[in-house]
Amino acid sequence: MIEQHNTIVIIPARMASTRLPGKPLADIHGVPMIVEVWKRAIAANIGHVLVAAAENQIAEAIRAAGGDAMTTEPRLPSGSDRIAAALALRDGVKKFQYVINLQGDLPTIDPLSIRRCLAGLTNDSVDIATIAAQISDEADVANPNIVKAIAPLEGEREVAYARDFLRVIDPEMQAPFWHHIGVYAYRRASLEKFVSLPVSTREKNRSLEQMRALDNDMKIAVVKVDTVPLGVDTPADLEMARRLLKDQK
Repeated sequence: MIEQHNTIVIIPARMASTRLPGKPLADIHGVPMIVEVWKRAIAANIGHVLVAAAENQIAEAIRAAGGDAMTTEPRLPSGSDRIAAALALRDGVKKFQYVINLQGDLPTIDPLSIRRCLAGLTNDSVDIATIAAQISDEADVANPNIVKAIAPLEGEREVAYARDFLRVIDPEMQAPFWHHIGVYAYRRASLEKFVSLPVSTREKNRSLEQMRALDNDMKIAVVKVDTVPLGVDTPADLEMARRLLKDQK
């Protein structure tokens, strides 16, 4: 059973960002961005929250805010590898059986979306759960930088198995389309399996890590949410995050 005592949210973070160096510590009204994300995870109220940092200054920022953080190997290849490493180091007795991978560059994410992602694991056949919101703008459908989750979420259906994840939609495919949001909930065994698998061909070709799971017959549940959080990748994104969060204060 999924409960607070056996669930952990791990936020991977590293300073090396090509388009926005030092991104986790970017200032948002006097608060480092990673702290804003940590606050959202705390507000979700689903379990312990841990920041898995590649550098000490990220961990120190979280501890200064009263949070829990640890430093991991800086050269780990992905956020998934970082959360798996942090989990193994922090929880050798395997207390935590459900793990949320929450990206550290989503300072506006709705805590309800984090809770809904975890709820996708209530079906015992699901290995990994993630979230997606309906796309209403045709420009977003055509934008290859927006990943689309292909899942039968039409009508009143709230959860469905992922069939694919695409950057470019086939012209013959029909709406609605779903904007994939890169937050994942794992069963612990599924996370450990996932990071042990080699990079798959479709993962490499599409630069989409989740294809590794589908290519190895792991079942991904896509849960419908109402809003897409702002992902901060550029200075312009950071300015937008500042405006959005100023309005919320």
